[in-house]
Amino acid sequence: MILQQAKVLWNREMGPDCIHMGLACDASYASSRPGQFVMVRTAMDTTPLLRRPFSIHQCRPEDDGSVTIELLYRVVGKGTRILATYQKGDRVDIFGPLGRGYTVTADTERIYVVAGGIGVAPMPFLIDTLQRKRNSLDGIHVFLGGRSEEDLLCREFFASRRLPITLTTDDGSAGDQCFVTHPFEMAVQEHAPDMVYACGPIDMLQCILDFVEAHSVPCEVSIETAMACGMGVCLGCAVKRRDGEKGYLHACRDGPVFDIRKIVL
Repeated sequence: MILQQAKVLWNREMGPDCIHMGLACDASYASSRPGQFVMVRTAMDTTPLLRRPFSIHQCRPEDDGSVTIELLYRVVGKGTRILATYQKGDRVDIFGPLGRGYTVTADTERIYVVAGGIGVAPMPFLIDTLQRKRNSLDGIHVFLGGRSEEDLLCREFFASRRLPITLTTDDGSAGDQCFVTHPFEMAVQEHAPDMVYACGPIDMLQCILDFVEAHSVPCEVSIETAMACGMGVCLGCAVKRRDGEKGYLHACRDGPVFDIRKIVL
């Protein structure tokens, strides 16, 4: 875990209230894994006091020995509104990489990636890591859902990797007018995958849980939750266990990526 003042490389709008930020970080960030996150101090005074957690959107070593960390975030409150004002060359106080990421192996053949809204944030890093690990993107299918076409983020990234992608929107402005879990369920019924990776709203993850349990499909999900410390000290991001064990898990330390069968959503 590294605490540092990272230099802003860019901080530009990517969609309605969505910002794509690039940060020049210490070489130690090269150890980052898809699904991990960083804690960002959004202001240099005491308001807001607590750091904010952000999934690592991309991680790329540079020729000069530095590492570019990318974040994709939605402007929803005071902290993210402040973060959105940062300009190229500014310094941002970050702490990471933190948490448990997705499990990536070389021998997984058919993979379904499911993302809803801003839940797409960790998926480009995951896709590129899968490509390096497997030497191929064959067998990977992406399911991307949003409220409208403007909420379907990262489509250009998936297209650049020539990945098959199923789009859905609530209002029918792009793709099929339905929840993303509908075509996902049909795909699982037709040809169950060897692994599912997902991130998005809790309602979406609950539907996914029903489908993967019915078809005995392994599934890892990244859950979106508020965090105060990011290290498991404050115990504020407790997640109820579902595996028969007593007590709680914690999203910052045991997650944010979990086997979907081990937690109560």
